[in-house]
Amino acid sequence: MTKENSLQLMAPWAEVKERIKETNIELTDEDLDYSPGNENDLLEHLSEKLNRSRDEIKAWIESISSNKGQAS
Repeated sequence: MTKENSLQLMAPWAEVKERIKETNIELTDEDLDYSPGNENDLLEHLSEKLNRSRDEIKAWIESISSNKGQAS
């Protein structure tokens, strides 16, 4: 997997997932099912569900993980 496709998380996924659910209550545990190496599946699913580009979703997740909380 290339670096541009992989998530650069600054916190454990469980913590990031909880922060995401706090900022976007429509997302479920199933929507946020992720394991390292399966970034593509997660990004594609969230891109479709939230009607945003993969790049926007990736940047959003990474900002939440680094606690900048770009929540919109």
